[in-house]
Amino acid sequence: MDVRKIAKLAHLEISDIEVELYTPQMASIVQYVEQLNELDTETVEPMLGGLTDEGQATLTVRDDTIGHSLGQKAALSQAPAGVSGHFQVPKVL
Repeated sequence: MDVRKIAKLAHLEISDIEVELYTPQMASIVQYVEQLNELDTETVEPMLGGLTDEGQATLTVRDDTIGHSLGQKAALSQAPAGVSGHFQVPKVL
């Protein structure tokens, strides 16, 4: 488990002590989640969240009300890169 790589992807700085602490914890989490691969799901019908009968029966609508905004300066203050008031992201194409 490459905890440093995960931290870098999350834009987190971690110390050597934290790497030692988090490595077995992350491995344990991954091992726990991998148990799902052992389940027999052949007879389980795929679900599409809100598009299933159960999902459509669940009330997920809320009033569209105006709320407090974070603001451009505050939003960009934690961004790795900002240009002219916008988030700068790497090219993907």
